Amino acid sequence: MNTQGIAPARLRLAFAGTPAFALPALDACLASGHDVLGVWTQPDRPAGRGRQLAASPVKQRALDAAVPVFQPRSLKGPRAQRELAAQGLDLLIVVAYGLILPPAVLALPRFGCWNLHASLLPRWRGAAPIQRALLTGDAETGVCLMQMEAGLDTGPVLHRTVTPIDDADTSGTLHDRLAALGADLLTLGLTQLARGDLPSAQPQPDIGATYAAKLDKVEAKLDLDRPAVDLARAVRALQPWPVAEIVLGGERLRLHAAQALSGSANAEPGTRVALSAAGVDVATADGVLRITRLQRDGGRVISAADYANACRQNVRAHA
Repeated sequence: MNTQGIAPARLRLAFAGTPAFALPALDACLASGHDVLGVWTQPDRPAGRGRQLAASPVKQRALDAAVPVFQPRSLKGPRAQRELAAQGLDLLIVVAYGLILPPAVLALPRFGCWNLHASLLPRWRGAAPIQRALLTGDAETGVCLMQMEAGLDTGPVLHRTVTPIDDADTSGTLHDRLAALGADLLTLGLTQLARGDLPSAQPQPDIGATYAAKLDKVEAKLDLDRPAVDLARAVRALQPWPVAEIVLGGERLRLHAAQALSGSANAEPGTRVALSAAGVDVATADGVLRITRLQRDGGRVISAADYANACRQNVRAHA
């Protein structure tokens, strides 16, 4: 990275990102008044029931904006690096790209590469910071704008913003809020860089570093031998994907909303202890998990009241 001299008022930018989380940041770049010379995103992947190749959300937005799109399978090869070098970039902005940037790429832009990461670094470096913050019961989270280096999310931080995690937050609601906050941070950083007054990047402390492992579908199967508080967090963290599930009375149920109730259930974990319009109450190792929105196999998402009505109708039909 060559940071000599004052940044030009009109920066030469490129953007690297793939999923919907990156869209607000890409929109901020496109609206910044700087030159977005290209967008890098992962190759098209099979999607949907037909498994047809589908463009990433970032590619679709770039094409709509008539920005050139590049989709290398890796940035380690000479061809991909030549394509980037040919842009004469001041800055490469990376948001949930999904490919490793080798040192040669990090050094190409004049001011290096910036990354938006959805956590309060050094906590929750890695692939699933939003979900891990919810699963662990963190009281707050945020977004960091950092100067990239070779380590995984270890670079010094230029700006950060904090947001509380509410009891009603899911990974979906936090995803959208953090994506918007990240776009605001990026706009601030670009404005400052163009003026030549960007704050010094602050190195991350070693203390407090944690790793946010990628979410696995197997984590959707909840263990009712855990406390209700932990299970309610998991329901929120696994929404909208992969969606928490349990087996209740021999039937698989996907849980879209639930809450923890205090007090003893006086029943074995996994036992349904109450069924009403308010919820489906299930005993756990500590407390009761009240399920308020759920989905039966092959069915649509329904309220606990609809589920209770269906169960009563089934009982009457077999009476």
